[in-house]
Amino acid sequence: MTKAEIRQVRALADKRGRTETGLFVAEGEKLVGELRASHLRVERIYALEGSFSGREVTPVSPKEMERLSLLKTPTKALALVGIPRYALRPDRLAGRLVLALDDVGNPGNMGTIIRLADWFGIEDVVCSAASADCFNPKVVQATMGAILRVKVHYTDLPHFLSGAAAAGMPVYGTFLEGTPLGEAPLTPDGILLMGNEGHGISDACAAYVSRKLFIPPYPPGRRGSESLNVAMAAGIVCHEFRSRTK
Repeated sequence: MTKAEIRQVRALADKRGRTETGLFVAEGEKLVGELRASHLRVERIYALEGSFSGREVTPVSPKEMERLSLLKTPTKALALVGIPRYALRPDRLAGRLVLALDDVGNPGNMGTIIRLADWFGIEDVVCSAASADCFNPKVVQATMGAILRVKVHYTDLPHFLSGAAAAGMPVYGTFLEGTPLGEAPLTPDGILLMGNEGHGISDACAAYVSRKLFIPPYPPGRRGSESLNVAMAAGIVCHEFRSRTK
């Protein structure tokens, strides 16, 4: 393989490279196999001998895979995949449960939340423009394939929430002054808003929250950790919604 090919793959570690080419990197035999069967466009696969075959597959040596891989431990296959574009239509979201992320910046948290959305049957995750890029290699790996099934949108989040609220969709958010999660009335549809790791939900987004929730510690009133990790909190809230609003 050529130096130009290696440079092209390595450039996709950076968001600018992904934006310019419209491609992202996915690594691992299982994930690459799922991609081939998905609706996403697989541009090129680099794989060790015997892993994959086909016109889009370029066989590489273990040494070449080390030079290509964006992971600490290279896998047997790496794919260049077209970044999907999904239309964000509020009318299509009506009657559904949707996750919204307000500047969630950690790639590991972003990937875990997308995986949680997939687990709990949430098809859409709406993110502020400053949230972590879901096609960052670390995010893609953390989703464990969920990125193929969950539609991730980036938009002006306060504007989106304003439209959702105007359309009558309940907007839930977690706050220290909120109603304890187990006591709060929940609906099978609505927006579940999760905030930034350090600053929580911004004032601009909080203005559209119609139902404030609080995840209480156990026992109630106990002083312990200052807060929950945002991905952990998202998992707790999603479970509560799905267990009570079937």
